[in-house]
Amino acid sequence: MKKPNNKWKYQGDSRYEKVWEQMQLLDIQDVSTDRQHDNGTIVWRLPMKGRGNTHIEYASFTTGYVRNQGNQCHSNWQINKRVDDEPRYFKLPNGDYRKYVGKVCKMIPIEIDRLEYMMKYVIKNEFIKRANYAHNSITKSQHIDCMQATESYYKDKLNLAKQNVEFHEQRANEYRNTINDVTVIIDGHKYKLQ
Repeated sequence: MKKPNNKWKYQGDSRYEKVWEQMQLLDIQDVSTDRQHDNGTIVWRLPMKGRGNTHIEYASFTTGYVRNQGNQCHSNWQINKRVDDEPRYFKLPNGDYRKYVGKVCKMIPIEIDRLEYMMKYVIKNEFIKRANYAHNSITKSQHIDCMQATESYYKDKLNLAKQNVEFHEQRANEYRNTINDVTVIIDGHKYKLQ
């Protein structure tokens, strides 16, 4: 018998409800299997596809790991933050010691913290990066065409503005000339006003 999805987990706690709301808005589905559900693992399927034309999935594990589920490459990888490990010391042949500090994944023991971390990671690294990639994926020739069209548009605007200025200067000169040529007739005599 198939168990219900984990939707019930997201009800009653404001942090879970916020995660559930974000999932619904972004069309992210909880696709955990019965076995994963029993183990406390939650798998999310994103609405976009990766390599191999399969949907991208991320999972939260009770061990504290948050992972990509390997549908974009050959294996899963942890998306947990990397932190410095405890230093280790190795003895060299000459009697000296060498200090080595490696990197380890920072475990996230609380489930809601893992889900919130995973949601932030997915939004930043899948949705936003893909949107930016789509926006920036115009070709160089398209960019040049766009720049030339913009330049042409502004040249046309500049020419129209120049023509407008010339027209108004011409009208102003005509008006000045008509003012200088004003004559008044008084009692049959013409008088020129200056």
